[in-house]
Amino acid sequence: MRIDATDIAPERAPDQKAPRARVRDLNVTFSRRGMPLHALRGVSLDVQPGEVLALVGESGSGKSVLGMALLGLLDGEPAPIISGSAEVCGLDMVAADPGERRRVRKAHLGAVFQDPMTSLDPTMRVGKQINELTQDPDEARRLLEMVGVPDPIRRMKAFPHELSGGLRQRVMIAMAVAGKPDLVIADEPTTALDVTVQAQVLALLRDLCSELGTSFIVVTHDIGVASQIADRIAVLYGGRLAELGTMDEVLQAPSHPYTYGLLNSRLDLDLPLGHAISALPGQPPDPRSHPRGCTFSPRCPAVTVACSEVLPDPTPARTHSGVAACIVPNATAQSQARQDTPPFPAMRELDQVLPALQINGVDKHFRVRRGLFGHDDLHALRHVILDVAPGESIAVVGESGSGKSTLLRVVAELMEPDGGTVSYVGERPQMVFQDAGASLTPWMSVGEIVGERLLKTTTRTKRRERVDAALRQVGLPPDVADIKASSLSGGQRQRVAFARAIIVPPRLLLCDEPTSALDASLAASVLNLLQELRRELGMAVMFVTHDLAAARFVADRIAVMYLGQIVELAPTEALITNPQHPYTKALLASVPSPGKAPVRLPGEPASPLSVPSGCAFHPRCIERVARCDSVVPKLLSTPDSTRHLASCLLTNDELTPPLMG
Repeated sequence: MRIDATDIAPERAPDQKAPRARVRDLNVTFSRRGMPLHALRGVSLDVQPGEVLALVGESGSGKSVLGMALLGLLDGEPAPIISGSAEVCGLDMVAADPGERRRVRKAHLGAVFQDPMTSLDPTMRVGKQINELTQDPDEARRLLEMVGVPDPIRRMKAFPHELSGGLRQRVMIAMAVAGKPDLVIADEPTTALDVTVQAQVLALLRDLCSELGTSFIVVTHDIGVASQIADRIAVLYGGRLAELGTMDEVLQAPSHPYTYGLLNSRLDLDLPLGHAISALPGQPPDPRSHPRGCTFSPRCPAVTVACSEVLPDPTPARTHSGVAACIVPNATAQSQARQDTPPFPAMRELDQVLPALQINGVDKHFRVRRGLFGHDDLHALRHVILDVAPGESIAVVGESGSGKSTLLRVVAELMEPDGGTVSYVGERPQMVFQDAGASLTPWMSVGEIVGERLLKTTTRTKRRERVDAALRQVGLPPDVADIKASSLSGGQRQRVAFARAIIVPPRLLLCDEPTSALDASLAASVLNLLQELRRELGMAVMFVTHDLAAARFVADRIAVMYLGQIVELAPTEALITNPQHPYTKALLASVPSPGKAPVRLPGEPASPLSVPSGCAFHPRCIERVARCDSVVPKLLSTPDSTRHLASCLLTNDELTPPLMG
């Protein structure tokens, strides 16, 4: 967060035993086109000194609005209607004048936002931005060292765009704690990060909390992330507090059906396969018109007649020492009893013989400018070989910069390879992008978007029939065809993207991180949809993701990429239960899961501008041997299976002792 260096800190210090934040009956209502949007409705909670509180809930639950209220950043045009209080270190950030709010932000508050590129000045070097806060280059360097930025002196001279996403987020954290704040508000700080970087950032926040005594509010839609860092968890729904308690107690015995539904919707590596994920039914409430009574009642499997009449306030929870806003005894037990999900249909019989996709020795280089006249070659893909069988689903996983999205774009013919070939059966593959909103033409109706591929081949009447059928197939009502995509939720827009892709059923569907920006329940419903569609239509699927739990749920095989190469390729369960490459082991160990601490993978991926000699992973590998820095391993079958391939010198050389360090 950028802070005006001319702000003056308050002279009085806060009571070290008093809550760092105290929210009481906070109501926030925005106005959009003359309609009131009720973002927060009577929320009350405290944050104690040195505590990490996680705010969890679906999009629209009010998490970010609560964080912005505590930062005193809810100004707007028209200004929102706010009642209640949101105190930070004794000052009400709702009632205080702008000058007082600035002084509190300067002395007592820090902020880390989801996308650091929107918070860092792209025209200023990193060191100068931190110096604005510290007025001391040595202190700026120390802060970068403290948050784990390697070679901090060199990084201080870099511009934000020259850093990886993980390094940019570390810079934001360094700026947030530069003034030794009493409270830091982190709004989805790990959502866009790879699983390895996510583990590093979560551990960093936890360490800073212990070292500095700073309190943290972490806003997230992922309970697995919350479980890695939080002391307590506050679950919000429809702008109200649904449940509040210690992290361990709520995970083990939630009292509110919504909390149970979030836990049950979450992907993890132990999820039973072959059955749909138990996603929450329906959609979050419309903030313009909340239902009468309990806000969650339209989606609750334990609903009673009284639930539609009574708006419950948080009262002592029945299953733990916290509070929950539910009037139904044993509501979560009733929810659990109704969570059975049907198995997916059998795969449609296929008469195809040739592979749906063949990638043979594909290379892709980019020229990157260096100085005024020079350039470097960025090796994005390096001799990639991969086949996808008819009807097969294959997931491609790896950190940012591994080349997985570049590979997908080469297959989709959005990029030309610089070497090798790509071939597929039938018409061009269809693609579903990560950001459905950005991939749907904003001035066209949903029906026009979905039916665009039929313009030259069908009449208007037939086209509308096909559009309606495609929308039903992805779980949307046909009348959605008459509205703009901007009027839909994120999950609905992603379903529209699937409808557009399958209206003429493709032999190969390409998916680029289609669930990474979605809430757990929406992500579960999209993955269920993908499994149903590929079985019904007999499609092959190539699914790019950094989420190994999603890869396991979707894929028959998983390909692990690192610096432009496939380093392991195996049937899904074999790779998850018996990984052979040290990089795959590190990715699996980094997956956040309730009750399991992730293991941090050291270091950052090497730059594709300068790929290390020998095994590209060896600088970060704790199992490396002396010759790993000079011998390039081949992708070979492992001793266990001819279908399990790995490019590691240790795979078939178990007698070579590891060189630790």
